[in-house]
Amino acid sequence: MTTLQSVPSLGTHPASGSDPSRAETREQLSKATYDLLVIGGGILGISTAWHAAQSGLRVALVDAGDFAGATSSASSKLLHGGLRYLQTGAVKLVAENHFERRAVSRQVAPHLANPLTFYLPVYKGGPHGAAKLGAGVFAYSALSGFGDGVGHLLSPAKARQDVPELRTDNLKAVAVYGDDQMNDARMALMTVRAAVDAGATVLNHAEVTGLRFTRGRVTGAELRDTMDGTEFGADARLVLNATGPWVDHLRKLEDPNSAPSIRLSKGAHLVLKRTAPWRAALATPIDKYRITFALPWEDMLLLGTTDEEYEGDPADVAVNDNDVTQILDEAAFSVRDQQLSRDLITYSFAGLRVLPGGPGDTSKAKRETVVTEGRGGMLSVAGGKWTTFRHIGRHVMTKLSELPGHPLGRDMEPISKLPSKMPLPGVSNPHAVAHRLLVDGIAGGPPMGEDTARHLATHYGSLSFDIVRLANEYPELAERIHPDAPEIWAQAVYARDHEWAETPDDVLRRRTTLTIRGLATDDVRAKVQKLLDDKG
Repeated sequence: MTTLQSVPSLGTHPASGSDPSRAETREQLSKATYDLLVIGGGILGISTAWHAAQSGLRVALVDAGDFAGATSSASSKLLHGGLRYLQTGAVKLVAENHFERRAVSRQVAPHLANPLTFYLPVYKGGPHGAAKLGAGVFAYSALSGFGDGVGHLLSPAKARQDVPELRTDNLKAVAVYGDDQMNDARMALMTVRAAVDAGATVLNHAEVTGLRFTRGRVTGAELRDTMDGTEFGADARLVLNATGPWVDHLRKLEDPNSAPSIRLSKGAHLVLKRTAPWRAALATPIDKYRITFALPWEDMLLLGTTDEEYEGDPADVAVNDNDVTQILDEAAFSVRDQQLSRDLITYSFAGLRVLPGGPGDTSKAKRETVVTEGRGGMLSVAGGKWTTFRHIGRHVMTKLSELPGHPLGRDMEPISKLPSKMPLPGVSNPHAVAHRLLVDGIAGGPPMGEDTARHLATHYGSLSFDIVRLANEYPELAERIHPDAPEIWAQAVYARDHEWAETPDDVLRRRTTLTIRGLATDDVRAKVQKLLDDKG
């Protein structure tokens, strides 16, 4: 590969002008007084910052790690209505989830979400009968307006054609329904970009070392740039604690006597190479409440998830051997053994669900969003589902507008007046974008593979053309980062200059798919690090 040293920082983002350097961003944060400082760059904090900026507020967003660096990039990658909620009678909740799912996958981010057919196998002796599940998927599809077809039962033989690794021993029937899938890290990053385009100031890898107080009220935060150790701070009229698993840690900085407000549930996943093409996903009931998924995702197979209470340091959450054994054993209910070899595992990851505090089995706990106000006036928000990330942002903004006597409510645009389905950057038909990329190709570069065109279209939408322009200007950027992955070097440069990537993991784990494919080799990491170091 031609050296990448000659590739400079490329400066101007087509939608938002020049992306400031970290030093420039720190200066902005230090000198301004923001209406709202959001601490926590998971999807909950990101969505709130996006909606707050749209509302006309001066907004800052900081995170101790990378955007979507923890729980928000460790999900099951689904936008779904929540089929299991039907058995608890939560019909309204399922309908609301479907509304949000359809809005995201059809108007807000059709370039980042794709429809996925789910097969729910019914085995002899299983926790649910065929008639019950058939009625369940029909009701589920009815609550989505039959926009994904009509839920129905399918014969085992037909299901086997679409999922060749489906285990058919004692298989009585298969229930069929539709939901959507995404790359959660890419969805989060595009939402960060939307917040910036609306006026927000953002900085990742900036940890909170303390809170600022004025007459007993929280009015900002002390910060440290973990990339170079620079200490600085930010002032705000209101601080929002959206730190997810760390929400109680920040509440303790506000009030050392604050009681715990949440509990944590660990969810682990495995990524495997596929032994055959899958045209549908499996959702297999384990018991009355739990389902295990086998999902075709990023040309791989995603298995999971676990659900167990977690009481350790959130920073230490990881997949252990017991998790691997449990996931493979539960997948074996419906997936044939040759697909479940440990040798096929390329990556594993674990995240923490934030649940309201209280007793009981975490698998039965409500996935609800809770907003509380502390003694110092800091708002803390925790919980919720990826599917409803837009709704959560709007919900938090409604809470802000209702704060008694607080001037923010007067200064912000009423949430009801905001566009209800504001699209994310790059919104487009991914099939049309992929076709255009293949037709135009990269001038003077290697022919673009169909996998690269499809990958760019479904991870960047129309922003793919900006990446191709980089490759046209610097032909070495048209080369693949790894021969077995669709990504090209232009994506790494784009991540560096327009997507706040500061570390190899930022690039390889969350802005591309090299890590989950097991292709983030030492050589690749070294080249990415050199590219990041060369930012001018």
